[in-house]
Amino acid sequence: MPPKRVSTGTSGLDTILGGGLPANRLYLLEGQPGSGKTTLSLSYLLDGLAKGESCLYVTLSETADELAEVAEAHGWSLDGLHLFELASAEAVLGDGRQQSVLHPWEMELDGTVRLIQAEVERTNPSRIVFDSLSELRLLAQDPLRYRRQVLALKQFFAPRNITVMLVDDLTGEGGGRDAHLHSLCHGVISLERLTLDFGAARRRLQVQKLRGVDFMAGYHDLAIRTGGLEVYPRLIASAYHAPFVGEPVLSGIAELDELLGGGPLRGTSTLLTGPAGSGKTNLALQYVAEACRRGEACAIFQFDERTGTLLTRAESLGLDLRPHIESGLLTLRQMDPAAISPGEFAWTIRRAVEDGCRMLVIDSLNGYFTSMPQEKQLMLQVHELLSFLNQNGVSTILIHPQHGLVGSMSVGDINVSYMADTVILFRFFEAQGRIRKAISVIKNRSGAHEDTIRELRVDDHGLRLSAPLDQFRGVLTGTPQFVGAADALLEQRGAG
Repeated sequence: MPPKRVSTGTSGLDTILGGGLPANRLYLLEGQPGSGKTTLSLSYLLDGLAKGESCLYVTLSETADELAEVAEAHGWSLDGLHLFELASAEAVLGDGRQQSVLHPWEMELDGTVRLIQAEVERTNPSRIVFDSLSELRLLAQDPLRYRRQVLALKQFFAPRNITVMLVDDLTGEGGGRDAHLHSLCHGVISLERLTLDFGAARRRLQVQKLRGVDFMAGYHDLAIRTGGLEVYPRLIASAYHAPFVGEPVLSGIAELDELLGGGPLRGTSTLLTGPAGSGKTNLALQYVAEACRRGEACAIFQFDERTGTLLTRAESLGLDLRPHIESGLLTLRQMDPAAISPGEFAWTIRRAVEDGCRMLVIDSLNGYFTSMPQEKQLMLQVHELLSFLNQNGVSTILIHPQHGLVGSMSVGDINVSYMADTVILFRFFEAQGRIRKAISVIKNRSGAHEDTIRELRVDDHGLRLSAPLDQFRGVLTGTPQFVGAADALLEQRGAG
């Protein structure tokens, strides 16, 4: 029979742990100051309190007033929570600590531990947080005596059916992790706080060990919000799959669908790449508007452009997206690259998919990459995200501006074109003394596609594509020039 599980009070962490912590065991929660240990500890105890359990917080580092301030900041009440603080031990030990027969620290340690044990006997808790071990380490003075005392505490708690969380702020042992503690505990959870070169501090979590449990290994991003920790489990695409029909996704423009051999299939990703101003976002908006017209839920994650500007742009194309937003069919999210972590972004996308999203636009990948400037496994994260979307039948449109406007252009250090199922290339070209836009498909895993180039025209009537243009020169230079007949080009339409 599997052991009973105890919730940590944080749903994301429970997911990582496969349902929570096995009950009646000793766990270590470690992390440097500011990483979120106290918030997680209080969440854990308040979850038990809400379920009618007796819970005890042993605080040797913070006062009751400081804990109350932390709880108030999250909108929590500590009413009903048993609290033991170091000041209580000092009041009981009194002046006896100054006698000289024994070292004062020997009496402090033994007396403090006895008082803690007495408080456990009195309150009979099912959950305990011991915060923090650094004070116990200072009281013990000697590393061997400290480790013996931790082992004694484990033996004391073992027969009492208590789930214990020991908190270590890593201020001892030269700031490193205590391998002895790791071996003593049934499980180890590590919290980290990272300061980037720019932007908000990042926090992440890792389950170092959990005996007898198949947990989600690796790092998981987290954030401290009002109301507790939000933990974003690392996205594993293979764990999510939904059956779907891979039919073509129509754009509402017959020439564009012809260019793509009917359209990209559902459950594939399409990369729109080209210089700024060449029509990438406009084309994505056309696909979104047509999907909403069919009644499909869509989501746009906007990194570069304000939502108001984007809606105004859509209206200038004759696409009114506001009714779809008001009905809930279209979700438009303004993302802040400096404030969001990759894990939080992936979690946000996962929730959108779970809410029924059928088409998703990321505008642009440059903004997404900016949100993780110091990530070392960038391409792997993007690959996992696209795999998740594809396996759930979501049509994904990625917008990736190329560096430069004319001439030789590049995608910079990051090239995701090999990951996308379809790649649509946008270019400027010169004809009759005017700068025009060209569109072509250079890759389509979904099936056959035209290898021709068509002109793209954008006006207040929307998007238009010309018939295939077959008289170009210098296409691969980045600045193709049309040398064919003028009647093959699109002309301005009348207003209205």
